[in-house]
Amino acid sequence: MNDHSPLALEIRPDDLTGTEIRALVAEHLRGMHESSPPESVHALGLEALRAPGLTLYSAWAGPELAGMGALKRLDDQRGEIKSMRVAGPFLGRGVGRAMLHHIVAQAKAMGLRSLWLETGSAPAFAPALGLYERDGFTRCGPFGDYALDPFSIFMTRTL
Repeated sequence: MNDHSPLALEIRPDDLTGTEIRALVAEHLRGMHESSPPESVHALGLEALRAPGLTLYSAWAGPELAGMGALKRLDDQRGEIKSMRVAGPFLGRGVGRAMLHHIVAQAKAMGLRSLWLETGSAPAFAPALGLYERDGFTRCGPFGDYALDPFSIFMTRTL
């Protein structure tokens, strides 16, 4: 869907070479460091977002970058949602929900059976928590290389 209206989004894989996506990644990292202590920030920078097994998607409303999100394959059964971020002008307009639904669909197409994520526990993360909970994610303990951390909330969902 690409009719240039504010809520009509085109979501596509992104190679992280564009100025807009690089700026949104930088904004995401700044925001994470403003909301959590450094040792509790698990956001990925540009190079880490290019890792094998990880696909970053960008959401576009016409020529404007509206948001991003990534899917990282953990193993044959599980994937992790990373780097979900909505650009400021698009907050509250359904971009996060659209990106989440796109990532869930991609995970299902890959044959994954569950999705996992880590997000922050500070008040700034309340909208993200609400989005994930409304989409069927439930809180769980740490997974993968994560450790128990009062600044992190872990969630999972069966696909």
